[in-house]
Amino acid sequence: MDTSRTTRRRLLQFGAAALPLAALGSALPAAAHAVLAPGSGSAALRMPEESERHLRTYMAWPALTAVWEGRLDAVRGDIADIAYEISRFEPVVMLARPGQAADARYRCGRGARHAIDVIEIANDDLWIRDFGPTFVVGPGAIAGVDTNFNGWGKTGTTYAQPFANDAAAAGILLGEYGVRRIRAGFVGEGGSLETDGEGTLLATVSSLVNPNRNPGMNQEQVEQELKTALGIDKVVWVPGLAGQDITDCHIDCLARFTAPGRVILDKPGVGADRKWVAVHEETRRILESATDARGRRLAITELPGPDRARIRGKGPEFLSSYTNYYTVNGAVLAPQFGDGHADGLAYAILQAAYPDRQVVQIAIDNVAAGGGGIHCATQSHPAVPPALR
Repeated sequence: MDTSRTTRRRLLQFGAAALPLAALGSALPAAAHAVLAPGSGSAALRMPEESERHLRTYMAWPALTAVWEGRLDAVRGDIADIAYEISRFEPVVMLARPGQAADARYRCGRGARHAIDVIEIANDDLWIRDFGPTFVVGPGAIAGVDTNFNGWGKTGTTYAQPFANDAAAAGILLGEYGVRRIRAGFVGEGGSLETDGEGTLLATVSSLVNPNRNPGMNQEQVEQELKTALGIDKVVWVPGLAGQDITDCHIDCLARFTAPGRVILDKPGVGADRKWVAVHEETRRILESATDARGRRLAITELPGPDRARIRGKGPEFLSSYTNYYTVNGAVLAPQFGDGHADGLAYAILQAAYPDRQVVQIAIDNVAAGGGGIHCATQSHPAVPPALR
């Protein structure tokens, strides 16, 4: 991978909602108190599986020419296309800098079943999966976990890019919607967190147990903070690979839950770099012997990537992973890369994995050339489960 370019992924205070956890005390809802307690993996609030019902999807309008070089306009076109497809199934809220909001409204203005609302919150880039809030829910309750985004820990490296606005966006967004903010006890990103909604989390060691995010913390300490913040009972760790992409190998390009006990595993396509093939092979070995929080063995379905010689825009940072798909209410949004055979196979595999949802494939070559995908560019706001009676 060419690390000389910075393509991918180069407070306001809202009263108690923006304070650290220890300062919230009795101001938190009763359900949230369980999350604050050490070792509370079976807490009332939990990170839901992405296919649970959403109220809306959040996205962010690409902001900086310096990050995207000559491709900013084309990347904005891809983001507008993704927003439109999501809006066929659920509402979309697009964050945009105040000076860019009018352009975002114009380019996202074509109508669909649900609205695309643009709100003026300053951002630096489009990767809201990573800098936006990760939601946790319980009976009649919801909160947003701020995972302390630090630009993927890339300050001082060739991957570094501005991130101060992105780092503040989670707290601001939660304030806009009146959702309680929880500050995580770890540094990470939403793309590094994959759950079945029943207490199991998939994660890579490389993206979380890393001194560029969590200096001085060992794997056991990071795991405990994940359990506390997200209502997790068990973390299934895979090694990943540090230093070879800006995320240090996020799990959302590697392995995803399609349902409790069922995992889709990314399989690099023909022409992929051998190091990513090795990551896939090692991950498969670990998942084949793993059990989830309820003791189930994991059923694994491989999702092969396209032939790198047949895809459009095949630069070294191009993310050719179908596994970076996004589930919305009634649909699965997946990339389409231009390798007809691989695109068709990905469609069939995803349709079999989600038989009650429509699979929608979208050409995202400009976003993918920056090292990201549809999942990276979206964050779901889940519906609140019914209160217990």
